[in-house]
Order: sequence, then C-alpha cells, then structure tokens
Amino acid sequence: MSAIVSIRLDDAAQAMLETEAKERDLGLSAAIRELACEAAREAKRRRVREQTKAVAEYVARNPEAQEFFEFWGTPRMEL
Repeated sequence: MSAIVSIRLDDAAQAMLETEAKERDLGLSAAIRELACEAAREAKRRRVREQTKAVAEYVARNPEAQEFFEFWGTPRMEL
C-alpha cells in the first residue's frame, strides 16, 4: 500500500532535485519517489550488512557458536 507524503524543501534542495528529475527524464514527484526508494533499499542493505557483521564477530569469539555453525552449516547426506 502506498502513502502520500508531504515534504517542504528549501530552494537549493528543490533546484537540485529538479535537476536530478530532468536527468532521469521524470517529473519532480516521480524523481523524489525514486530517490527515496533507492535510499530505503540502501538503508536496508546497510542494516543487513551491519547485522551480518555482528553475527560473524560473535561467532568468531564464541567457541559454542562456532561449533553450532560447524555442525548445522555443513551439508550431510543421511542414508
């Protein structure tokens, strides 16, 4: 579901965004929407990278976690 968002821009920000919109061959609203979605995706990627790093650091310093990953992370064939 989409939501309507209202923002207030100073003149300099509006001018930059209008230039970006022209370069993307979009209207101002569409360009802002596209930029906001790109920023949201990048923020999500950054959070995932940070959380992955935290897990890796935890596993690196915790022998019990290393044992868990060794057992559950190794494919095994059971007949």
